[in-house]
Amino acid sequence: MMKTLKKSLIKLLWVAFGLVGSFQVCASELSELLKRPDHVLLMRHAVAPGIGDPAGYKLQDCKSQRNLDATGRAQAQKTGQWLRAQGVSDAFVFTSAWCRCKETAENLAFGLPVLEPSLNSFFDDMRQGSQSNLNLQKFIGNQLKIKGDKALILVTHHVNIAAFTGENVGSGDMVLAKVNAAGKMISFKIYPSP
Repeated sequence: MMKTLKKSLIKLLWVAFGLVGSFQVCASELSELLKRPDHVLLMRHAVAPGIGDPAGYKLQDCKSQRNLDATGRAQAQKTGQWLRAQGVSDAFVFTSAWCRCKETAENLAFGLPVLEPSLNSFFDDMRQGSQSNLNLQKFIGNQLKIKGDKALILVTHHVNIAAFTGENVGSGDMVLAKVNAAGKMISFKIYPSP
């Protein structure tokens, strides 16, 4: 009788542990690395058809810029869902002032994104690339010191990511970068848009 009771209790515990485990989101390598003080996730804005912006565009007027289309909005929402499925539950999200980046960041749904000038595009004047990249490194270095175990997600432009990593990425693609204390990239891994 005791053996049967003991076996039943053990089975019940295994079932209970199994059920508890099934309701928890499993942490992935991505989410674990983003908790560390030496990793940051850069994301190129989601699909916004075209190249550059129309002549005379204004940052304060989204109608004057190249913007996300329905595909881009859905892509950004899906990326936010994918990040949460990877175990990223809490994040600081910063964005370029361009409307396509702001809308991408908002659709990730990690709370209100914060505008960050070092994420702004320098497509209109490529001579600004080196200084922009230095500003970005400084910003990353400073943020990683104070973010705790929250993920640091930066929504920006193709030119910024290319200057930072030396790689071209597609719309909505993400780059997990390992950086030194000054924010300079050591290594990176590209995550294609889900």
